[in-house]
Amino acid sequence: MSDTQRGDTATDRTETDADVESDEEGYEPRDVFDSTTEMDLRAGADNCTKVGTCDAECPVAEVNDDFPGPQFQGPEQWRLSSKGDVEIDDSITECSNCLQCDSGCPSGVPFSEMHNTARAKYVLEEQPLSIKKIRNRILANYRTSAWLASKLPRTANFFMNNGAVRWLMEKTMKIPSEREFPEFATQTFREWWRERGGEATSKERAREARAERGGAHVQSDEKRIAYFHGCYSNYNTTQVAKAMVRVYESLGYEITVPKQKCSGTPMFANGRVDDARRHAKVNVEHLGNAIEDGYDVICTCSSCSLALRQEYPDLFDLEGIDELAAHTYDAMEYLRIHEDLEAELAGANAEEFPDVAYHAPCHSRNQGLGRQAVELFEDVEGVTVTDVGDSCSGISGTYGWKSEKYETSMEIGEEMFEHMEETDAEHGMTECPTCSMQMEHGTGYEISHPMQLLETVLT
Repeated sequence: MSDTQRGDTATDRTETDADVESDEEGYEPRDVFDSTTEMDLRAGADNCTKVGTCDAECPVAEVNDDFPGPQFQGPEQWRLSSKGDVEIDDSITECSNCLQCDSGCPSGVPFSEMHNTARAKYVLEEQPLSIKKIRNRILANYRTSAWLASKLPRTANFFMNNGAVRWLMEKTMKIPSEREFPEFATQTFREWWRERGGEATSKERAREARAERGGAHVQSDEKRIAYFHGCYSNYNTTQVAKAMVRVYESLGYEITVPKQKCSGTPMFANGRVDDARRHAKVNVEHLGNAIEDGYDVICTCSSCSLALRQEYPDLFDLEGIDELAAHTYDAMEYLRIHEDLEAELAGANAEEFPDVAYHAPCHSRNQGLGRQAVELFEDVEGVTVTDVGDSCSGISGTYGWKSEKYETSMEIGEEMFEHMEETDAEHGMTECPTCSMQMEHGTGYEISHPMQLLETVLT
């Protein structure tokens, strides 16, 4: 990412505190689609040289001998489709959307675009109606379920982890009873943000911090960020979102929280690209307004930042989408670009924070951010951050929440579990909320986000 100045000052017109809970409605894009409504990825498919790196990198293919792998799901299937009326192979639903094939391909084949588009075609046109198809759409639209649960969070938490309810959900909806449902916060992040005073309070605290620090230590004239919190930090792990707010304000950043919907990541993975597009239109509009006002967009979820900066421009043709991709960052990445964090952390002590086994999510590695947490905290006294390698956690968002994929999910995650247990730490850390679920599920460790460690040492 460039260190050049980002964003000019403009009038403050960003919509921030709309009650979106009740409103239910960078990367250079690669031109692999034609302008018709028919899918044609033959140009992308022809880049494939069949070296097999994609299949070797695929965590599903590694544990499931029946899965044909990304090379078949992508280039080969599109070559077949160019020869006539060929149905999409139903094994496309076995792809976990981890994107390791994208990262591993030396020829730049757009696997994820092929898989997402093929999966959407299969789900919308070919997949027969079933309980699993209904379940998948419910999982894909987690934001809707979470919004409903947030109205009575204590009741939702009691029932969702009741043994009889979990047994019933496995029998009726094919959701594995082995999974523990994440707790819903008794107050959403957006509720907390409004109660705290919203953007006005953030501006005041940021300006006080800048005054104490002797001025702005950033390359732009103003320190302004728009936070895309996503679904999970709003409804479940609100402590991650709050840590981000405190860290950025302590460094003098003014924060706005625009109107937003789901990033679309679970929708892509379940073939609901139509749903994802509806959410993307809202996000591009309101985050785009913030960008015009001089804000950059930051995310604390690696899958959210991947969606905004890569999957949106790859899959959608929406006005302002390229501008959004160019102005979107991972929260830690942005500070490493614009702040001298090494100087900020010099002499810092994190004795109150436990040693951690760190897992870099696949979607972080896909953005070139696989080791940023390890590199940032390696010299901080009082805490040891141990990298547990580049294996996939196996849960891949909603993938591991399906009974027929649960065992595959756990088998993929076994290497990560073993590496975590080989460290001296008994606590985990990652940027991805569903990787966090899998890490806790497989080891019993409590899991934190890098922003929480950064909050400990900076505030």
